Amino acid sequence: MNKDLICIECPRSCVLKVCIESCRVVKVEGEKCPKGKDYAVSEVENPRRIFTSTVSSRGLVLKMIPVRTDKPIPKDRVLEAAGEIRKIKLDRPVKVGEVITANLLGLGVNVIATRDCV
Repeated sequence: MNKDLICIECPRSCVLKVCIESCRVVKVEGEKCPKGKDYAVSEVENPRRIFTSTVSSRGLVLKMIPVRTDKPIPKDRVLEAAGEIRKIKLDRPVKVGEVITANLLGLGVNVIATRDCV
């Protein structure tokens, strides 16, 4: 099976032609830098995403605090992560980069605030 991807690792946005057999990348064409092949393999064999969301707050200026994971999580666990983040209720001031939840879903990934809220 062949799949076309647009690489997002550098500003060139190379169009990659990826040959896949048994859910494994066997060939990548079209990459103009070394990051292209790595991106294609990762995207096909183990896609991961930085997850962004909001959490509810009580007694703070903002009703919803923007947050994100500090590292990518497996794409197939994004809905599960959303469910866990939805349970969070903040009742204390937070600063940008502050850890809101550590080790989300046991993945070794933290949920951090992306905006100050006092």
